Amino acid sequence: MNAQSADVVVIGAGHNGLIAAAYLAAAGQDVLVVERDEVPGGAVSTVERFPGYRVDRGSSAHIMIRHTPIIDELRLTDHGLHYLDCDPWGFAPATADGPAIVLHTDLDRTCASIAEACGQRDADAYRTFVGVWAPRGRALVRAFCGPPGPVAMARAFWGLPTRDGTTGRDAGGMLSREFLQSGDDLLDSWFTCERLKAALAWFGAQSGPPMSEPGTAPMVGYAALLHDMPPGRAVGGSGALTDALMSVLATHGARVRTGCAATAIRESPAGPTVELADGSAVRARRVVAACHVLTTLDLLDGGGFDRATSDRWRRDIVVGNGIGMAVRVAADALPQYAGLPDDLPEHGVHSALGLLVTDRAQLSLAHGQAAAGVLPDRPALVAMSYSAIDPTLAPPGRASLTLWAQWHPRRLAGGRDWSTTAGAATAGVLAEFERHAPGFGDGIRDVYTQTPEDLETELGLRGGNIMHVEMSLPNMFTLRPHPDLAGRRVPGADGVILAGASTHPGGGVNGAAGRAAAAMILGTDTLRSRAAGALRRAVRGRRT
Repeated sequence: MNAQSADVVVIGAGHNGLIAAAYLAAAGQDVLVVERDEVPGGAVSTVERFPGYRVDRGSSAHIMIRHTPIIDELRLTDHGLHYLDCDPWGFAPATADGPAIVLHTDLDRTCASIAEACGQRDADAYRTFVGVWAPRGRALVRAFCGPPGPVAMARAFWGLPTRDGTTGRDAGGMLSREFLQSGDDLLDSWFTCERLKAALAWFGAQSGPPMSEPGTAPMVGYAALLHDMPPGRAVGGSGALTDALMSVLATHGARVRTGCAATAIRESPAGPTVELADGSAVRARRVVAACHVLTTLDLLDGGGFDRATSDRWRRDIVVGNGIGMAVRVAADALPQYAGLPDDLPEHGVHSALGLLVTDRAQLSLAHGQAAAGVLPDRPALVAMSYSAIDPTLAPPGRASLTLWAQWHPRRLAGGRDWSTTAGAATAGVLAEFERHAPGFGDGIRDVYTQTPEDLETELGLRGGNIMHVEMSLPNMFTLRPHPDLAGRRVPGADGVILAGASTHPGGGVNGAAGRAAAAMILGTDTLRSRAAGALRRAVRGRRT
């Protein structure tokens, strides 16, 4: 087998793989990206799912990456990436107890909405909550963009006050306790209004774990950071981020081969060699494995890696039993929600994450049923109807809607499978949505469902887990995806560097894992200066 060569082969053209490749290519490395799918971007891609409709295959709202330096360092706006601020950024539905709670970027408007829906006491508490947790959210972003070790974590959080204002050395124990508590305990200690607590719990729970688990408080607290910068909707769909990254790679001569699966990573004294499904091979100095960690272990086993060691890692890596499913809808019109205030922008709440739960009991029941391998009676829904703010997503006069629904198990109880269950699950999701937007179902034209099985087969999300590996406390930071692999290097496989959502800081559209993998090859300072300098020169060259 004749081998081609590259400085770096990146396996997986998801956003983390493309971000790693972009930094490396901008710094002058000869980079080849290989991807089994015909469409680059993985879960950050957009396709014409229905005639005239641009529909995301995975993510829709980009929250975390906008709080990192990646967009600026790679100059992605110069490559066509443009975000619309989602403002309002969230809302909880109206009930008989009161009007909808609308979460604006502007804290005063948010507190006014909470006061009307829940009372002044909770509005005042929310204002204080944001003041306490927004600095912690910024610290989390700093921690996510650095190594997962205790020194980096201590630096990120040093000096932050506790809730009672204690700082310095004396604050360490209490601050740790506040971070390690459950999201439910955090909410109960701050608020009295169950609808507000349910909305914030549901915002946090989309990472997978229920907010009753220890260590989930920061997932709730992260919402405070959205008053700094709201979620962003990339114009043209989630895949616009991928398009910008592909443009960076093309600018710097990187090669991207889609429809070209890696089949093995074989170690040799000259460096790792990546074998491909077409029978070719590429020898490299480094391999960035930006695919699922279990897929990486399969590739290493195919290249002769010690199977006993990889099996031990497989045994301990917690993928779980899926998180949820997506229902994509083409419709005649946008959904109409009851109990909304009159002072909303023209697009109403359709820029927002519709946090469609009214109490935490619904969340608990849905999670418990999924843990038993059955469909939830009332799935928890997030509704996103971004065609209201981006007309490129649907034909004129029409609307698109994405419903993310939790919890839905990848492995069903009773011998059932998703081929016979998808229809019932879809109907359950649409029926739950009809509770909040009566009459919407009458205008539905097309529906495309991605079950947990579909998420696995289409996007390579093993176990149907959109976060790759469970996001519970025992699987985070220096434990992710396994203590032996938390440093991103694979012991016994020189030159292989892990990236992707399987590694710190985990799932979601943040890109930090890809950036960290590039930094391991280039060095952090070099990564920043070379990438920024090369991209500045490239931009000047295009303009002259």
